[in-house]
Formats: sequence, structure tokens, C-alpha cells
Amino acid sequence: MIRTVIKYIVALPLVVSLFSCERKVEYTTMEITDPARHYYPILQGQELSIMVTFTNTGEVPLTIKDIQASCGCITTTDSGDILIPPGKDYAIVLSYDSTKNVGKVEHKVRFFGNIAPTGMAEMKFDVHVVPDASYHHDYEELYAERNPLKTIVDGLITENGMGYFVD
Repeated sequence: MIRTVIKYIVALPLVVSLFSCERKVEYTTMEITDPARHYYPILQGQELSIMVTFTNTGEVPLTIKDIQASCGCITTTDSGDILIPPGKDYAIVLSYDSTKNVGKVEHKVRFFGNIAPTGMAEMKFDVHVVPDASYHHDYEELYAERNPLKTIVDGLITENGMGYFVD
């Protein structure tokens, strides 16, 4: 009798946990406004702001769990899960830093979530990055132009104005 009660006491939480852990993910459809874009040329070192608008065209809330770009030069200020109710729009701003690129640049940005049918949506863009016509800057010069404190921290500008250190 006691063994039978113990078996039920042990088995009951196990059965309850099996049924309570079941979680069904409902997929929904979404639309990205202009998923293939061609931007006008920009100068090397300029930032390009890209506004991406999503529309949840399904019947259940859309949850975007992750945003992955094909390059580390593309960033967004949105972090964490993005929740979009059915029939509503949501806009995020991506920032593309053209410092390390010259010529025609093509990038893809993928959005992961409960998106039918594969769990992923994608947008792509291209832009021509044009170097300055009078002088071809290298990456360190472009970075120093954007961040004046870097020249002081790295020791490129010293008290004597010589641009180097003597031990």
C-alpha cells in the first residue's frame, strides 16, 4: 500500500511536468517594406541609416528574437525580443558604417522569430562606397577623424606635437 502511494507521488509530478512543458509555437506571416534596396553612393567613412519597417500580416503576435547582419559594420539600437501585434507595423533603424569598404557593397540582414514558413526573413541592400577624390585615406585615418580622442589615447599627438614618444 505504501509502495503504491509512493509510486503515485513520484509519478504524478513527472506526468504533470511532461504536459506542462509542451509549448506550441504559432507561426505568423510578415512583410518587410522594400526587402531589396539600392542606395545612392556615399563617401567612404559616412554612415548610412536604414529604416526597416515590418508588418505582421498574420493572426498571432510576431516575435523577432534575433537580428543578424552579414557584416559587423551594420548595427541596430534594438536589443532583446521585438513583439509586433497582428496587423501592426514596427520600424527599426540599422546603421551601416562604410569606413572599411570601397566600391559596390552588398549586405544581407536576417530576422529570426516565429516567421512562417522557415523562421527567418531577410532583407538586402547595396550601396556604392566612393573614396575621397583628393586623397585615399586608410582605415586608421578615417577612424581618427571620427574620434578625435583616439589620437590622444594612441599617442599620435603629444605635448611636443611630434607625433611620437621617446623613452
